Amino acid sequence: MCSNEEINAKHPELLAPAGNLEKLKFAVFYGANAVYIGGKNYSLRMGAENFDIPEIKKAVDFAHANSVKVYVTINIFARNEDLDGLKEYLLDLSDIGVDAIIAADPGVFSIAKKIIPKMSIHVSTQANVTNVASAKFWKEMGATRVTLARELSFSEIKEIAQSVDIETEAFVHGAMCIAYSGRCLMSKYLADRDANRGDCAHSCRWKYFLVEEKRPGVYHSIVEDKRGTYFFNSKDLCLAQHVPELLSAGVNSFKIEGRMKSLYYVAVVTNVYKQIIDNYCASPEDFVFQDEWLNELKKVSHRGYTTGFFTQKNDCAYHSHQQANQEMVMEETNLAGYKRTYDFVGIVTDCKKKEGTVKIAVRNRISIGDEIEVLGPKKISSFKISSMIDEKNGESLNAAHANYVIDVPVGENIVKNSILRRRISEK
Repeated sequence: MCSNEEINAKHPELLAPAGNLEKLKFAVFYGANAVYIGGKNYSLRMGAENFDIPEIKKAVDFAHANSVKVYVTINIFARNEDLDGLKEYLLDLSDIGVDAIIAADPGVFSIAKKIIPKMSIHVSTQANVTNVASAKFWKEMGATRVTLARELSFSEIKEIAQSVDIETEAFVHGAMCIAYSGRCLMSKYLADRDANRGDCAHSCRWKYFLVEEKRPGVYHSIVEDKRGTYFFNSKDLCLAQHVPELLSAGVNSFKIEGRMKSLYYVAVVTNVYKQIIDNYCASPEDFVFQDEWLNELKKVSHRGYTTGFFTQKNDCAYHSHQQANQEMVMEETNLAGYKRTYDFVGIVTDCKKKEGTVKIAVRNRISIGDEIEVLGPKKISSFKISSMIDEKNGESLNAAHANYVIDVPVGENIVKNSILRRRISEK
């Protein structure tokens, strides 16, 4: 385990996703050290809103003003026609001042090295770096960082991180692809949408049935329970309890998946991992994992959580943490579907201390009498809505819907950009 001095000298980067400029800002507000974004082309998340060149400049300016780095994904497996315009795009990114690009395709990588030789290049997880030799290869090619494949166990991650003089990045949270390092053909075959060029239709999430050859028309459901598996539909990765192992292994960057996820997801998950990392780095010897961190992660929409390949037998030094994480997975039901216990209902856009009110941009219906939980970057609090005023016309409301802006009295100091949520009724 690292000493206090080693940890403080090598505080890991928390890398958060940003599907648009608003999400990027909230990733920054809630503790990200770096964000990764995609442009309108060359990105493996074409379903996200993504950024055009002027928006990338705005993103970089905002992030850099807050001492946060910006990485741009250029991680498609390019066809010949995809290379049209790539050189101009790379030059634009360089002029804007992005901190690094993320590439998977060797051709794209080689073009980037020629066109913008001073730009840092991170090797995407799509390149499936699974061994020391592969990491050394990318180092020799001029890469500054490798994103390790999600198929690796802890001992394999540790061996690579400690054997190669190159930055390492590991996914710690979010959705996982059923295919090896994301190399999926299902979407292209079933929907003519190429996942490896950024247009995945998420075919693995569709509902499938099993049909026996001699019984046509007889459909058997494919589900997951304690005896079997919903084999096309992976659970979500959650390594919150294994942050200490990754730190001790020397991983440089902890990556959260989710450029297509909501602002609420980005804020909550980034906030949790920020707290875990900061708490451990402040005092490794006194660190105790807090159950509230897991509870927070359950408040975002998610599939059943798993540690994936990370905690293979005899790999994990924190057996108590491993056992707790396994229990967390097993207590979930209906693992094929999404679970959520809270609705994201609004954002605090202004705090009026003298009046004792806050201005709320409503994202989901809010009514008088609702118990609202407030998530800020440093604390969680709550209040009950006793009244609300429509900002547009000054009228009192009994309920406000999405896109309303309202003034609401609160009994305590709430900071701007706080996230508001309401527990979902169990009725």
